[in-house]
Amino acid sequence: MMMSLRCAMAAAALLILASCGSAYISSDISATAGSDNVQVIELSPATVAHANRSPYSPQDLPQAFSRIAGVGGGPRGADRLPDPVFDPQARPGALEVRVPPPVNPGPYQIGVGDVLILATPRGETTAEEVAGLVAAQNQRQGYTVQDNGDIAIPDVGRIMVAGLTLAQAEDAVFERLIEARIDPSFSLEVAEFNSQRVSVGGAVRNPGVVPVGMTPVYLDEVLASAGGLSLNADDFAVIRIYRDGALYQIPTSALYSEQGLQRLRLQNGDSLFVDTAYDFEQAQAYFEEVIARAEFSRAARADAIRQLETEVSIRRGALEESRQNFRDRLEFGAEGQDYVYIAGEVGTPGRFALPFENRAYLADALFDAGGWNERTGDPSQIYLLRVQEDSAASVGAVTAYRLDARNAANLVMATRMELRPGDIIFVAEQPVTRWNRVIDQITPSIINLGARAAAN
Repeated sequence: MMMSLRCAMAAAALLILASCGSAYISSDISATAGSDNVQVIELSPATVAHANRSPYSPQDLPQAFSRIAGVGGGPRGADRLPDPVFDPQARPGALEVRVPPPVNPGPYQIGVGDVLILATPRGETTAEEVAGLVAAQNQRQGYTVQDNGDIAIPDVGRIMVAGLTLAQAEDAVFERLIEARIDPSFSLEVAEFNSQRVSVGGAVRNPGVVPVGMTPVYLDEVLASAGGLSLNADDFAVIRIYRDGALYQIPTSALYSEQGLQRLRLQNGDSLFVDTAYDFEQAQAYFEEVIARAEFSRAARADAIRQLETEVSIRRGALEESRQNFRDRLEFGAEGQDYVYIAGEVGTPGRFALPFENRAYLADALFDAGGWNERTGDPSQIYLLRVQEDSAASVGAVTAYRLDARNAANLVMATRMELRPGDIIFVAEQPVTRWNRVIDQITPSIINLGARAAAN
């Protein structure tokens, strides 16, 4: 009985092994090599160069991905501004100290808008009080320098004082008093300095203007009159001085370490801007505003900038919407895209999307899929299958470019071999893997056969 059981099991095993060719069938390239439709070519520098010469243009992205939302022409309503003095910097290194040359404007020159005080002695008789300067109102009277440079004194007339020093103005008044036969006993002084000024803005507590008077005006005094600096320990803060079309700069670190810089004398027309940015945008905006003050108002410029920002925002939204529509169509398959397909003994079989506006290589797709399976894949049988359609004689013919990766140096050619739409990357299985899979399939049949024989 036992002998017959063993004979039956052996016969069944032989029968199953004899039919193992139909029990397990795996994909292979080597079996079809040399046929009319399949040509196997070893990858080498020469074959890679030949394969890459085939015409191919990657798919283009829509124009929305290359356009920007900027609007040319500058803010509306603004004239052409002067060219920038310095190029902007993303993050400057050590800031250079550029100090304006020393100035000595000399004695103060009276200008339009200044207020002069003319003081005369009190008259002793009624006739004297009625005549001349005393009739103007008491003994001290203020006179504003008008836009033509004159001051107007009752019973004396108009006297040109703009552009004169105080001493020269006293001489001019003295001569007119003599001509008017009025007692020339008087004193002249400047009560309000309105014609000369230094402007200060930026990171200060009280931006504004500082009048220039009889005494020199220094940098530290101007900053103090503006409430001091308003900084958050910024090592890149810098004081920019705009004078006569030139731009100078003094880093705040140098200002505090060198007392001589604090006593830098300023002159009429200087503009100061305390800049805490890494570039010159804030300083340029400030000086543009000073230069263009006579040509357009602050409100008009702000309105033009708002219009520009609105237009840029609309364009940016339209571009982003167009880009998102393309991404959605691509996600749902409504937009065509080129693919390479990966099969065989790889980590993740599937398809590899060819990039837009760029070329992909064999190594990109192979390692994107996890590379070949070290346990089951045959590194000597890595194929790139491509249908040759460049001539009528080869329509439907397949070229199998074989990469032998047993030598790791050959992987360099995988980084040079360009992919084309419709290519198939295939990694064959090892012989032992094929055998193991055959055994896995027939083992349950043998066990079941033995169990049935034992039951009988």
